[in-house]
Amino acid sequence: MKVKLLNFTPKPDLTVYLAARVCYSKVGIEELEEEISDERVKKLIRKVVMSGHHSVLEHAYFTFGVEGVSRVTTHQLVRHRIASYSQQSLRWVDAKDMEVVVPPSILERPEALMLFNEAIEKTREVYDKLLRIGVPKEDARFVIPQGISSKIVFSMNARELHHFFRLRLCTRAQWEIRELARLVLAEVRKVAPIIFEKVGPPCVMEGKCFEEKPCDSPPSL
Repeated sequence: MKVKLLNFTPKPDLTVYLAARVCYSKVGIEELEEEISDERVKKLIRKVVMSGHHSVLEHAYFTFGVEGVSRVTTHQLVRHRIASYSQQSLRWVDAKDMEVVVPPSILERPEALMLFNEAIEKTREVYDKLLRIGVPKEDARFVIPQGISSKIVFSMNARELHHFFRLRLCTRAQWEIRELARLVLAEVRKVAPIIFEKVGPPCVMEGKCFEEKPCDSPPSL
């Protein structure tokens, strides 16, 4: 799996700070800019994040390029509705030489891996035969497994990313999207360390798990 931060709002921490300051200040933007200090930015953003006043986080946007994830995971990712997505289309891209994501639980079991590989190879054969007898790619793709490796570009604002991390960094989340969330977090912390200083599931943010069956193992973030 590869995750790359392609673009982002310049100076995201500063942008969020100024948005928050405008809400409670009588002075103009230029005066607010003059009083900026690293300590003030950190203090206010930390206060905003912990108090739940997250609307100001919406002013910071981030765009990511992702490769090597299965469609199992992209199907979960696109459920985050306050975002934009552009995914590799199997209507147009030939999947004949498809790569697939193999779950660890299958990789570590030789018998399971053998069955998995047999199924994937059979799928490749059927897909190829369908194309050769004239079935268009957009219909031949119906036999392709969810495990096929895909590429996707997506954009989220900082508020939605906080929500994304709240759900997907939980140890109860599916392993692949949890790894995606971990890599996305590593990327945004490079450019917005204060906004994403503290993120994660409720056990991390609030010291309490709301799942019916807590795992009792908060993630290390």
